[in-house]
Amino acid sequence: MTKKLTTWVEVPPQSDFTIYNLPYGIFTTVDRSPRPGIAIGDQILDLRELMRTGLLDELGMPLGVFRKELLNDFIALGKPVWTRFRNRVIELLSEGNEELKPHAAQVLVPQADAEMKMPVHIGDYTDFYSSKEHATNVGKMFRDPENALLPNWKHLPVGYHGRASSIVVSGTPIHRPKGQTIPAGTDKPVFGPSRLLDFELEMAFVIGRETALGESIPVEKAEDYIFGMVLFNDWSARDIQKWEYVPLGPFLGKSFASSISPWIVTMDALDPFRMENYPQDEPVLSYLESKEPHRFDLNLEVAIQPDGGDENIVTRTNFKYMYWNICQQLAHHTVNGCNVRIGDMCASGTISGPTPDSYGSMLELSWRGQNPISLSDGSERKFIQDKDTVVMRGFGKKGDIRVGFGEVRTKVLPSN
Repeated sequence: MTKKLTTWVEVPPQSDFTIYNLPYGIFTTVDRSPRPGIAIGDQILDLRELMRTGLLDELGMPLGVFRKELLNDFIALGKPVWTRFRNRVIELLSEGNEELKPHAAQVLVPQADAEMKMPVHIGDYTDFYSSKEHATNVGKMFRDPENALLPNWKHLPVGYHGRASSIVVSGTPIHRPKGQTIPAGTDKPVFGPSRLLDFELEMAFVIGRETALGESIPVEKAEDYIFGMVLFNDWSARDIQKWEYVPLGPFLGKSFASSISPWIVTMDALDPFRMENYPQDEPVLSYLESKEPHRFDLNLEVAIQPDGGDENIVTRTNFKYMYWNICQQLAHHTVNGCNVRIGDMCASGTISGPTPDSYGSMLELSWRGQNPISLSDGSERKFIQDKDTVVMRGFGKKGDIRVGFGEVRTKVLPSN
């Protein structure tokens, strides 16, 4: 049972950033250079200023990590340090604790006054394909509906190496990608902007511990190598991807952009939402046997906002619809000796639920454009149009405990 916590910082009802959460990010203001912070309610706890109060001295940790403009050096201190530090911050923010209150004006910054930056340096990025419902839907559309899943799918977490340089933080607009596509009824490609731009609702975990080349991570120790999670929009140009992906897989149809939420929610904060693993209906090899619960009950939603219009929720689903959990993904990723580094990011693959209103992409929601989605302004969407803004949100709720990710919000601009 999680201990009931209250804080002296005002936290609005239904806030994602309760004292149970305390996610990490990098922020800047007009008078503060980029630096680490923790979200609490509508405020940011400035960790550089917190360091200067002397209230962290008892931890004996190298406080210079909060002078950095990325979280990688703090993450490198390791899981025991993350936990001790988080517990100390909970103590300082808890109702009845007076240590930090005199410094409130110095250490707390309104989120409305801040601009969020990339939280970590991402050296490498891997995208998995781990939702059975999503993989089945795609298989039905493009292959034999009776054999929607390929033979390997239930035996290993399918994935590919993506492009880390084009991952951007929420609020960063992206341009519609250009590339080769093959018009229907023809056998010659043409060049131009993608006509079938899509979002993919995903989550991603951030590597928190490095391995050496040749080292493998056991499945039941994998969470020791994960710092936390973010929302992840893995943008996809369906028409470019369809033409290029045989025989080597995704390339230009995926590498133009991915968008993440700015706050990294730690695994400690997600612990109350842990649940039994997805029932796998095929035996897996021993290195993938996951006996401890590594699945999480996290509500997810996506909205489309036309330019100058209102948001329209187009799907609601849950992270629990993951056939392969994050520990199986990381164990498989490293079983061949592939090394991982702090800040690397591994995305879940599109998360789709069992019903049409819980699918995680426009490809599925409109079923390849056959069933357009009606928006409140009277327009329809088969895929994402120029000047649309796509917003993803996610949170876990159990009793009085709410832990959320904020949002990842991205506007699509015309091709550059």
